[in-house]
Amino acid sequence: MRRHAPRRILGVLATATLAFTLFSAAPTAGAVATAGTAASVSAAARPADAAAQPLSTSTPVVFVHGYTGSASNWTTAMSVFRLNGWSSSNLFAYEYNSYGNNITNAQGLATFVNNVKARTGASKVAIVNHSMGGLVSQYYLKVLGGNTSVSHLASIAGANHGTTYAAACLTYTTCQQMYPGSSFIAQITAGDETPGSTAYATWYSACDGVIIPYTSTRLTGATNNNVLCQTHIGYLTDTVVLGQIADFIAS
Repeated sequence: MRRHAPRRILGVLATATLAFTLFSAAPTAGAVATAGTAASVSAAARPADAAAQPLSTSTPVVFVHGYTGSASNWTTAMSVFRLNGWSSSNLFAYEYNSYGNNITNAQGLATFVNNVKARTGASKVAIVNHSMGGLVSQYYLKVLGGNTSVSHLASIAGANHGTTYAAACLTYTTCQQMYPGSSFIAQITAGDETPGSTAYATWYSACDGVIIPYTSTRLTGATNNNVLCQTHIGYLTDTVVLGQIADFIAS
């Protein structure tokens, strides 16, 4: 196997909105994140055997947020990657319109990746996504052929096969696309879910609470990591999981 609107949802669904919101509203598409402040990461954030091996940290990393997220979601992740050897100049965050269309968002990601490659001189990037960012990433890699520009794809609680939680925001096209059984989901899951030579890995948990069913994140052909218990938003500050992802990309 390869390893691979208003900006508030309906008032009556305020509780659902709060759980779905990733700390801030979606900003202008294509913005680059600035490196966040340093955070302490314990030795437990990386497996002991990986710590003894040299890491390859020259690959630029593009972070793709989830529904209503922003570059600020990746402050801890960028700190973990820097502490694992990455330069701030190789860490980027793509921002998109959470209320638009994920096809347009994926096209924007394609342009963003090309700009990162031109800026860094790299032939490929790694992508780390969260939540709805999984849909944006999968469409880019599979439908737009972006797998030829991506060495590693790490999906954290990605809505890769949809989530019934999207029923809370079906006013928006992105949420319609995120609902299980949508034509968008059918397109990115038909046939090979992990195309190309890209290494794919996912992290998912029964405690997620937003990706329903929680197994939706898993991709056939990927290394699928079942996290004992982590909430949907909790992943964004989970230095153990983020350290595992840094190791995966450096491998």
